[in-house]
Amino acid sequence: MNEFDKLPPLERLRAIMARLRAEDGCQWDRSQDNKSLLPYLIEETYEVVEAVESGSPVKLREELGDLLIQVYFHAQIASEEKHFDIDDVATDICDKLIRRHPHIFGEKKSLNPQEVRDQWEKIKVDSNEKDSVLAGVPKTMPALLLAYRVGEKAAGVGFDWEDPKDVFDKIKEEIGEFEQEFASKDPEGMTDELGDLIFALVNLARKAGVDPETGLRRTIGRFIERFGYIEKNLKKRGRKFSETSLDEMEQLWQEAKK
Repeated sequence: MNEFDKLPPLERLRAIMARLRAEDGCQWDRSQDNKSLLPYLIEETYEVVEAVESGSPVKLREELGDLLIQVYFHAQIASEEKHFDIDDVATDICDKLIRRHPHIFGEKKSLNPQEVRDQWEKIKVDSNEKDSVLAGVPKTMPALLLAYRVGEKAAGVGFDWEDPKDVFDKIKEEIGEFEQEFASKDPEGMTDELGDLIFALVNLARKAGVDPETGLRRTIGRFIERFGYIEKNLKKRGRKFSETSLDEMEQLWQEAKK
């Protein structure tokens, strides 16, 4: 048993992180700063995503721990620089949760999930917590997720299609505009119109209550699996892709779907 084992779990984690960063601690941990840790923070976040998609509670527990280390690591560095510590981080988020849930911690109201999201956006703007409705959405987010969050925030203050069917009309309009640019072979025009089309599709997903990132990842997973079936079968037959017609590959693709 060491000096940390009797501490409550989160206090133990804080103490271990402080020990690793101490003068006689780990040289790797001591050499890190907030910027150098960013790749690890991003990597651990994606590993949490994979754990969730795997449906394994064991994996999720492990990956959440790895992500939690990153939070404590950043807070420890900030503490050493006399900016804030992990208690300040926890205090701020507790205050924010109470402030953004007046229907729970204030006058009780029954709100559905969409009404709660809309209330969040209004609170952030009305309280001057954000100087813009779209402030706080990191532009470095993956484009698909960024599009979803931007549409969601705008919808939170009423800038949205009232009827989901209108989104289908918008998609048809964008397809037509992309077809025109495709015919002109203008790379810039095609890029812009393709972006408009994808953005409209993401908004359709939002209106349908579907996560476009999850949908696309599932499609990619199915594609990889089915394409792997084609490769496996061609190898069994001693065939190369260059020796196989598109019709033959399509037949194998349909087999894979079954």
